[in-house]
Amino acid sequence: MKDSGHARRFLRFAVVGAVGTAAHYALLLALVEGVGVDPVAGSVAGFLLGALVNYTLNRTLVFGSDRAHVEALPRFLAIAGMGLCWNALLMYVLVDVLGVHYFIAQVFTTGLLLGWHYVGNALWTFRTRATPPEQ
Repeated sequence: MKDSGHARRFLRFAVVGAVGTAAHYALLLALVEGVGVDPVAGSVAGFLLGALVNYTLNRTLVFGSDRAHVEALPRFLAIAGMGLCWNALLMYVLVDVLGVHYFIAQVFTTGLLLGWHYVGNALWTFRTRATPPEQ
């Protein structure tokens, strides 16, 4: 049942993502509502905190990666960095151009980026390295 294994791993990824998202949103709300920071800047700061939480938990709990941090972390940051660019762009368009409330815009943006992050990390960041066949 290989497909059910992928489904379980995606579910674990989503749960870990919820923890990272909670950290992201907590910082976003604290910065915007508590300190008066611009919502786009608050979203970017929250995204970075969430990425750190997600890297740590995904590496161990979701993918059980054997890649060294020196190899996996730059890959994770590349995927997260592209996600960060999408996050900032989508937040700008939704909040500043279309006038959507920042929190609703963030929920929508997070949902869109879930698939991007899973596929990128499963196929590149944490994928188990193929071992050469024995001669």
